[in-house]
Amino acid sequence: MGLRYKTRIAIIGAGQAGLSAAYHLRKSGWETGRDFIILDEAPQPGGAWQYRWDSLTLSTVNRIHDLPGMSFTDSLADAEAKEVQANVAVPRYFSLYEKTIGIEVFRPMKVLQVLRHDNVFHINTDSASFSALGIINATGTWNMPYIPEYPGAASFLGEQLHTRDYKTAEYFRGKHVVVVGGGISAIQLLDAVSKVTSTTWVTRRPPIFREGPFDDVAGHQAVQMVENRVRQGLAPLSVVSVTGLPLTEAVLRMKERGVLHRLPMFTEITAEGIKWEDESEQKADVILWNTGFKNSLSHLDAVIPREANDGILMDGALATRVSKEPRIHLAGYGPSASTIGANRAGRAAVRELMETLGL
Repeated sequence: MGLRYKTRIAIIGAGQAGLSAAYHLRKSGWETGRDFIILDEAPQPGGAWQYRWDSLTLSTVNRIHDLPGMSFTDSLADAEAKEVQANVAVPRYFSLYEKTIGIEVFRPMKVLQVLRHDNVFHINTDSASFSALGIINATGTWNMPYIPEYPGAASFLGEQLHTRDYKTAEYFRGKHVVVVGGGISAIQLLDAVSKVTSTTWVTRRPPIFREGPFDDVAGHQAVQMVENRVRQGLAPLSVVSVTGLPLTEAVLRMKERGVLHRLPMFTEITAEGIKWEDESEQKADVILWNTGFKNSLSHLDAVIPREANDGILMDGALATRVSKEPRIHLAGYGPSASTIGANRAGRAAVRELMETLGL
C-alpha cells in the first residue's frame, strides 16, 4: 500500500465542508499531518468547482459563501467581480485559503475503502494507508452523477451526457438536444444550449418558479425540511429541490425567447430520440441529463450502518453525526449540502467529534 500514517481525525474531501472543518481544527491548535489529515481526490484545490463549465461566471452562479475566517471577495480583483469564471475564481480562493490557514492536503489521493478494527478506522487509498480515531467525510456528490434508467436507453444512437460532462454550448451546435431536469443547472444549460441550437425541455414534475427574494427565513425552512428527513434515516432531498427556481432576469429572457416550453417526462428512449406515453416522439441527437447526483459514500459502506430504505440515521446539532457510529460525521450531506450549510457543518462536526473522542 506504500506510505502509512497515523492520526487522530481524518478529513476526506477538501471542498467547502472539508476546508471548514480543517479551519476549526487549526483554530483549536491542531496541526495537519500530526493531529489531523486531509485527503482529496482532486489534483488541485477547488473541490467540485474546478470541474464546472466555463460559461458559469460569478454573475450567473447561484452564490458562493465565504469560508470561515477569509472573504471570497477579497481574493478577487475589482475587474473580476462579475465575469470571471467560477471554475477559476473558486479554486484560486480555495488554494489561497489552504495556504492562509496553514494546512497541507494529500492530493490527488482517492479513498478506496474505510475499515474498522479495534475501534480504529483504517483508511485505504490508491497510494497510501492511514489510521484515525474519527472521520469527517466531506466528499460531496460530484463523482456520483445520477441518470435514471429508462426503457430503450441502450438503443439510443446519439449521445447521453450528464451535467458534469458539459463544457460549452458550442459543442451542441447543429444537434437537437433534449434537456432533462428542473433544477438550476438544467435551466442554466437550457439557456446556453438553446442559443446555439434547437432544444426540447422535459421534467418529471412542473417546475415552480419562485418570485421575490429568497430570504433567510425561506432558506432555513428549506434546509429544515431536508434535515428532518435525515434525522429519520431517510435519503436526503437536495436543498434546491425544496426551494423552487429563482425567477431571474435570465429566466425572464428565456420566457421571451419561448425556450421554457416544458414537456412531461418521456416514457421510452428510442434509437432516434424519445417517446411519450401517447406515442408521440421527438428525434434527438443528444440527451442531456441534469438529474442530479448521489452522495459519494461507497468508501464508507463497511463502517456506516444503513437503514432498511438505504438511508443513514443522522443526529447532532446540525445532523452531521451518524447516529449508529458517532465517530463518523458526514459534512455536506443532506441539510449541509449547500455552501453555507457546509461551513456550519464543518464547525459542528469538529466540536461534536472532539467531544465524542474526548480530545
